Amino acid sequence: MKLDVKLIKILFYSLVFLKTAVVFSQHDSIPKMKNVFWEKVQFGGGLGLAVGNGFTNVSISPTGYYNFDKTFTVGVGVTGSYVAQEQNPSNFNSIGYKSTIFGGSLIGLVHPIEEIQLSAELEQLKVTRNFDDDFLIDDTFWNTALFLGAGYRAQNVTFGVKFNVLHKPNNHVYSQSWVPFVRIMF
Repeated sequence: MKLDVKLIKILFYSLVFLKTAVVFSQHDSIPKMKNVFWEKVQFGGGLGLAVGNGFTNVSISPTGYYNFDKTFTVGVGVTGSYVAQEQNPSNFNSIGYKSTIFGGSLIGLVHPIEEIQLSAELEQLKVTRNFDDDFLIDDTFWNTALFLGAGYRAQNVTFGVKFNVLHKPNNHVYSQSWVPFVRIMF
């Protein structure tokens, strides 16, 4: 009889333990906090590819944005680009070169109304150029641009134009101070 009581106690306590484990495994004792930060983060950027007739241009520009509210957004971006042009022996004016561009930017966006996006972007790029011509000097330099822009926004896509207030006529990165853009944010 003693063995039966002992066996019943072991079975009883085992069942209670298993039932408790099942109950607690179904209930999360630590409430999950909603991470508000990631709800306000968006990503975007650009990809580029152009090839043909001895010319190659590959670029990538990912960007991350943080929306403080519906009006104000800040972001950071990274830019990388490779451009190569082969020298054409049949064209005397053709010059072969290779160029790499790496850099980053800080971006501020303001939406005074939902459809309008105003922007300010400070961009710093390191440019390296190598020429196949002995008369042209290979060089490496930094290029700083400060773009002020405006665009029309429809949901996550903005079409607009930005103006580089630091543009110089002999700028080797941007041929003109006005630059059109399409900004897509996810």
